[in-house]
Amino acid sequence: MPAATSLQALNARIVACNLCPRLRAHCQEVARVRRRAYADWEYWGKPVPSFGDPRARVLALGLAPGAHGSNRTGRPFTGDGSGDFLFPVLHTAGFASQPEAVSRQDGMKLRGLWITSVARCAPPANKPTPQELRNCAPWLDDEMALLTNLRVVVCLGRIAFDGLLAYLRRAEVDGLPPRSAFAFAHGAEFALPNGLTAITSFHPSLQNTNTGRLTPEMLLAVFRRARVAAGL
Repeated sequence: MPAATSLQALNARIVACNLCPRLRAHCQEVARVRRRAYADWEYWGKPVPSFGDPRARVLALGLAPGAHGSNRTGRPFTGDGSGDFLFPVLHTAGFASQPEAVSRQDGMKLRGLWITSVARCAPPANKPTPQELRNCAPWLDDEMALLTNLRVVVCLGRIAFDGLLAYLRRAEVDGLPPRSAFAFAHGAEFALPNGLTAITSFHPSLQNTNTGRLTPEMLLAVFRRARVAAGL
């Protein structure tokens, strides 16, 4: 498959992807049945395109769309508990134009930030299979090539961090240390041999935020550090 010539063209290809029948069937079934609270919504029900500033110096890399969040709204981290936690932090850190993200039509703009994920379809139980992650991997490869101003990748969760490391291996980055050199921890920072900086964070899932494992202050510190590392 030839590389997309723009992020807009890449997003169009992502939305049209049918490589994972299990995920496509799940997204469509969730969109058909719907949650009672969103009975009046027309769910997106397709692979979710990335979102943000094409000139971004910072990339926020997540796991996958939520079944009743991004799979409903069609925009990353929009319309669910993770996004309700993330976007106020992004607003305070100067990356987002507003603290609330509810739909693609809410006027949200990102400055200096691009948001994507290692899986583009909502998976059952939030667990894509290894093969499904491999099917999605070329989208991240193309994205990284098109984000020509990129300096920092904030990995939201261990699976996102694994996805970034897999990208670096596919790209055959010279001087890449062994996997054992990259221990995941909240707030860990890694200078990568291709010039990027990776910063890791616990994922802003309700499992982490409702238990206090991840607080707004902790996540804000990560994105403030990302701004400095990116020269913003």
